[in-house]
Amino acid sequence: MTACAIEPSADPGDSGAPRAGCSITAEGAYAARLARRGGNSGGDEAWYPERWTLDGPEPYAVPLPGNQPEEPGTEVQPMGDGRVLVHRVAAGRHHFALLYPTGPGTGELPLGAVESPADGTGLRLLPPVPGGERAYALAAGPRSTVLWQVAGGAFGPERVAEIPGRCSGGAWLDRTGRMLAVDRETGGRTKAVVVDLERDGEVSPLLQIAPDSDDRLLLADPDSGLVLIGSDAPSPGRERLGWGVLGSTLPVRFPECLRMPDCVVTPFAVQPGQVLTPERCAVALRVDGAFGSWVGVWRPAERQVRHLPAPEGWLTGAGLWTADGELRLPCSTPRSPCGVARLIAPDTADAGGTKGADGTGGARGADRSDGAGGAGGTGGADGAGGAGGEQPGNPEATARGESGDAPGTADTPAAAQPRPVPLQQAPLARLVTK
Repeated sequence: MTACAIEPSADPGDSGAPRAGCSITAEGAYAARLARRGGNSGGDEAWYPERWTLDGPEPYAVPLPGNQPEEPGTEVQPMGDGRVLVHRVAAGRHHFALLYPTGPGTGELPLGAVESPADGTGLRLLPPVPGGERAYALAAGPRSTVLWQVAGGAFGPERVAEIPGRCSGGAWLDRTGRMLAVDRETGGRTKAVVVDLERDGEVSPLLQIAPDSDDRLLLADPDSGLVLIGSDAPSPGRERLGWGVLGSTLPVRFPECLRMPDCVVTPFAVQPGQVLTPERCAVALRVDGAFGSWVGVWRPAERQVRHLPAPEGWLTGAGLWTADGELRLPCSTPRSPCGVARLIAPDTADAGGTKGADGTGGARGADRSDGAGGAGGTGGADGAGGAGGEQPGNPEATARGESGDAPGTADTPAAAQPRPVPLQQAPLARLVTK
């Protein structure tokens, strides 16, 4: 039995993609989640925030129990200084506070509250801001969305901007936390837009693959400009996963290997530091299917996805890449409550079947940094490289060609009619990534 990690249901304004089991700072130093502990004498369990430190020799967790248990839907987010932002809902208000360890207890710094919108819509935290000094939240209404700065301001929660349309998602496009991309629904269509926080929340279009398509930004890497996109441009009525590069003259591509029938594929981490070679960035995928959840590893330069079993106790959907190509997945089991499984992605040059970092074909299996020995991955379909590793519980999928391209198969371009708009032509004149 794996340890419990909160799996919030998808926000009504989102696409239905599964949410991660914990939140990690943009730099990867800290993580935060809701954990369970024993409660009263009746044996009930209670939820409490927990902060993980990930940038030391070994990961370790610090529990942050407050004066009373948290509700299961409480949001937590790590800040760059090690404190944890907590978002609670009570009596029709959204309350924010910073938690920090104080010896045997938990210190709490209240930040203020935001009234719930009159139309009953919710408010949710956006992904951690690079630098970790600020935090933002979206309150999406049926006709407009309010962007709030809920931490890092001088006077508590501050209203930053009101964006026409119903917004969801959220990805940071630069290392300064200035450019925020969100998915905006207007006129029955969803398009990704950019909000400039230094220009009073000025909104500019970002994605316009086809006039009648729904185009969402799923993930972005500020270093290389690589973006992962969900769009129904190539297959109207059915979203497909594609990729592009901000500023590129090439259209968005939709690799066949990312098209997995009866599975939900969610990118959750991109390898940083690949400034001039976005096609070599390793991308981590969460794959949810009838047989559970597992990890996929893919690069734009490759035409295959390497499927790896999820390590034991993986806080599903959470993880980060290091610049040298190591994927770190936070895990928690009763035997090891705080651990990190490490996967090494092979270089693109080795994708044709050479040995991975551990001497086996394909990506290396999961190595637990706590010595617990997580589940190991397999190399190719036969363990010798070549096609991606087996899909857990469903090895026939690889044989049917559902997990990768056949040799020589080209990626699917985004919509032949009408012609897709290259990202270089997107109105991003003020977007400068460093």
